[in-house]
Amino acid sequence: MSVAALLTRMFRKPYQSVDPQQAAALVADGAVLLDVREPAEWRAGHAPSARHIPLRQLTARLAEVPADRPVITVCRSGVRSRQAAALLAREGRQVHNLTGGLRAWADAGMGLQAKGGRLGRLA
Repeated sequence: MSVAALLTRMFRKPYQSVDPQQAAALVADGAVLLDVREPAEWRAGHAPSARHIPLRQLTARLAEVPADRPVITVCRSGVRSRQAAALLAREGRQVHNLTGGLRAWADAGMGLQAKGGRLGRLA
C-alpha cells in the first residue's frame, strides 16, 4: 500500500456527511435523526422527527440507537454531531452527520418544534 493510500485510509471519516435535504430524504426512507445537543437546547427546538440523546450520554445509551437503520447525527453547528458520528461508526453503525447542524436545517427552511408541537427555535 502506498503512503498516500495509507494516509487517506487513516484520516478518512468513518461516516458520510449530508446536507439538510439529503438528511430529510434519508429520514423519509427510515433513517433515525439523532440530536446530540444538551437538554435545554432540545427543549428550545428540534427537528420534528428527531430522537434525543445528549452526546455525553451516548456511550451509556448506545443500545437506544437502532443498529438496523441508518443514523443521522445532528447538533447546533455540526461539531458535537461529528463526534457522535465517529463514535457510532466505530460501533459498526451506518451513520451520517448533518453538515452545519440545525443551523443549516433551519436555514434550509426546515422547521423546528418545541414541546407540545409549538414552533421551536435554536438555543
